[in-house]
Amino acid sequence: MRPAFLLVAALAAVAAQAQGPVRPRKARPAKLLIQVPARESILASLRPGHPRLLADAARFELLKRRCASDATVSSWYKKARSQAAELLAAAPCEYVIPDGKRLLATSREVLRRVQLLAFLYRIEGDAVWARRAWDELANAAAYKDWNPKHFLDTAEMTHAFALGYDWLYDWLSPDQRRTLRTAIVTLGLQPGLKVYRSRGGWPTATHNWNQVCNGGLGMGALAIADEEPEVAAEVLHAAVTSMPRAVASYGPDGAWAEGPGYWQYATSYTVAFMAGLKSALGTDFGLSGIAGFPKSGLFPIHASGIGSVVFDYADAHAGVIRAPEMWWLANRFRNPLYAFYAARHASGTPLDMLWYEPSLSGARPARAPLSVRFRGAEIACLRTSWTDPDAGWLGVKGGDNRANHSHLDLGSFVMEAQGVRWAVELGADDYNLPAYFGARRWTYYRLRAEGHATIVYGPGSGPDQDPSAVAPITRFKGGGSPLAVLDLSRAYRTSVRSAHRGFRLVEPGLVVVQDEMEADAPTDAWWFMPTRAQVDVASDGRSARLTQQGKALTVRIGEGCPGSIAVMPCLPLPGSPSPAGQQANAGYRKLAIHLPAVTSLRLAVELDARNGPLAELRPVRPLADW
Repeated sequence: MRPAFLLVAALAAVAAQAQGPVRPRKARPAKLLIQVPARESILASLRPGHPRLLADAARFELLKRRCASDATVSSWYKKARSQAAELLAAAPCEYVIPDGKRLLATSREVLRRVQLLAFLYRIEGDAVWARRAWDELANAAAYKDWNPKHFLDTAEMTHAFALGYDWLYDWLSPDQRRTLRTAIVTLGLQPGLKVYRSRGGWPTATHNWNQVCNGGLGMGALAIADEEPEVAAEVLHAAVTSMPRAVASYGPDGAWAEGPGYWQYATSYTVAFMAGLKSALGTDFGLSGIAGFPKSGLFPIHASGIGSVVFDYADAHAGVIRAPEMWWLANRFRNPLYAFYAARHASGTPLDMLWYEPSLSGARPARAPLSVRFRGAEIACLRTSWTDPDAGWLGVKGGDNRANHSHLDLGSFVMEAQGVRWAVELGADDYNLPAYFGARRWTYYRLRAEGHATIVYGPGSGPDQDPSAVAPITRFKGGGSPLAVLDLSRAYRTSVRSAHRGFRLVEPGLVVVQDEMEADAPTDAWWFMPTRAQVDVASDGRSARLTQQGKALTVRIGEGCPGSIAVMPCLPLPGSPSPAGQQANAGYRKLAIHLPAVTSLRLAVELDARNGPLAELRPVRPLADW
């Protein structure tokens, strides 16, 4: 049996959602969120000596005892030790930019190795781990650069060097320390200062680049702050001033507009920097208290389906979010739900061991809201149970097409029932496709509305949703048969006068998706639902039977509604752009309902995965009467 996600009673209020129109909120100006000390005094409370990043010597001593006495930590420790042993015979990472743009894979692997090896050195005191970590660091210190043209690469490498310098400090010789310190300054912090002083770029962003770059550089500055106080103080002041812009993007309810995968990436560096500030300076200057961030741990919990695979909207990929940062969030906000999630999905990394808290992970919270709306990002997650493996679950996407990594996916959804994901996201395409993040972005099928489980009005050669459109959730109900209604009018304002889309999770195996539209002139409408299931369409086209993993789902058009169901490959419509090199989407197909030249529309579609004979179709009622 799968363990339940449950919430303490006090947390139920967090997810209580009032009905009524909601507009996505913009981040407040950073200067209103925290008080940043002057650059000259930002290091005033610096803890002397090492280690001081994420943990001090006393914390490592506690971990050493837990590795021997706590069954959970001991199992993680054995796994980590086995992984580290494999590195002893491996060559250090080479400077490789395989796509001509990113050193990122190398930076991340250096970070993984150094974090693991230096952690084991702190636990065991065995020089074999320190020597291997030094080999990795010395090799990367000799790189010609850390690829500041793609600054994520530089930031993550700086993070690796910060942990290596701090955690290995008492083993390193003065010359070795100088080598690492020089690399941190010349290859990491000084390139970062050029960006900070330019007053543009990622320091002004509200997405993951802000947190990763500020967090990586901030950790580097904290590691060498006593030896290089001037450069460290300037970097830290700039990073603490910049990061609230992005942290405010969690508000008001903790969601992340870039999707769950980027939630994990952004949050990993947000937490690392906050934790590093706290351990090295004794304060995070109020960063962790910015509105929305204390609720951020709710997002991966609710955005995970019954089988824990996430709602992979935007440039995300389906998978389970494994985030040791959830331990830190659990400790910081004394929230056992976060710890429960962390324990369920822990992979046993050094950070799992570092932030693990038995007193929280052993708790079993009492209650949990089943359905929530995340304002700002305009995401709704509806479910019927936390404990039933055959529960129904629905992820609904509104929001802002201008958000970083967004697709033209307003109105899209994913659906699970009977342990199967029926309506799916195709996910991101290759980031190295020509102008993927530029002028050709909306020519790629996976990024267009027609590549998602949404309705498209007036498709053609241009973007098939307005790239600047916002789709708010205008109605939400979390109890009983939960529902969410979106206003899609701005997404199709050149084709229609008004467009709304409603979702109702009637019971565990039954979902109703309903579209309503009014236009001044005839326009084509296409209803799409990508799936991995096998599809058999009835002879009259009014229903289709989907089968997958020994389970079945019936899709039916509502009584009195127009249209017929067809099955199509997940490929562009005739007349849509079809650039070379994009995914062929093998293994996927889509249900499609084509309604040509309509000026008014009410289309209800039932998705029924309930066991037993089909019930009669539900009466079709206007969304206003839901």
